[in-house]
Amino acid sequence: MFTPATNTAVNTLPRPDAYVVYGWQRSYFTHKLMAALRFYGADWSFREKTRDNADEVRLRADTHQIPVLHTPENWMIADTTPLLHLLDGRFPNRRLFPAGPLGLLVQIVEEYFDEWIARTTVHWRWNYPENHDLLALDAAHGDADIARSMIEWGAKVCRATGVSSAVQKAAAEAEYHRILEAVEAQLAETPYLLGDRPTAVDCIVLAGLRAHFLYDPAPKRALHDRYPAAVRWAEADDTAWDGTGHLADVPDSTPFARFVLAEMKDTYGPFALGNRDALAAGSRAFVIPMYGEDVSYLARPYVEQSRRMIADRIDRELAGDARARFDAWLDSVGLKAMFA
Repeated sequence: MFTPATNTAVNTLPRPDAYVVYGWQRSYFTHKLMAALRFYGADWSFREKTRDNADEVRLRADTHQIPVLHTPENWMIADTTPLLHLLDGRFPNRRLFPAGPLGLLVQIVEEYFDEWIARTTVHWRWNYPENHDLLALDAAHGDADIARSMIEWGAKVCRATGVSSAVQKAAAEAEYHRILEAVEAQLAETPYLLGDRPTAVDCIVLAGLRAHFLYDPAPKRALHDRYPAAVRWAEADDTAWDGTGHLADVPDSTPFARFVLAEMKDTYGPFALGNRDALAAGSRAFVIPMYGEDVSYLARPYVEQSRRMIADRIDRELAGDARARFDAWLDSVGLKAMFA
């Protein structure tokens, strides 16, 4: 599931006694990992990735991306979904990906937020000057030249992820309002989005609220007062969970999960399959219809890698009648082509 770093050309950061998260407080995936570590009840701390440690973190984790988890074995590992699978093995009574078909459903719902709603965080941060002026300077540690470069980079990322036109910007925001309406309704029934205990889905939805939507000025103004249950949930103490509780099972799950699966069918599904086909054809970009217009997206290898992780897990864990039932369920929600 992961490969510990073997690059020891730079190795000055001390071996930690507990987990250390290297990242940025305004980072979507950094907050996903931090929420997970709180739910696990792990002993951990946060350190900002800065110019002083960035080279070593990048070399040892073999990526420039954040977050990176520094483990007590002195490994440095990136990529939050495989990290959560690793940590599930270390905290088996607090797993965030359950075993069997239910765990697969969790990973499919999580995929929507990891690989599709990430474009909404990009849009709301980098398409609004009041946001990017503040956040770029923060990320650049006050260096105005680096901040300007980051704003230019943000505009490129918006184009690459298909949120440049007025139609797509409005659609991304409307989509997130629908998500928070579903969050509000679900939290009126259960303390977490898939039942009485948290999963990886809670981690990534909380991450969006904490790192972006309830912090950046534009989305905070649009969202904060409209969704009080989501705000209270985001501000709550993740360590308060006592490790007990049940999850709604496949195929029913919760209304929130069913809502996400219905959204995926018409948005993330076509995007992921278009990305798959473009990579197979050696194309750098692809065009698909989205929200009433043709939209160009950069073909990204990690999106396909993540899709394959789920398809491979289905192949690995399910067989016979269990596989047939799961395939029938995928077909019923319109996602069989993505993961069959």
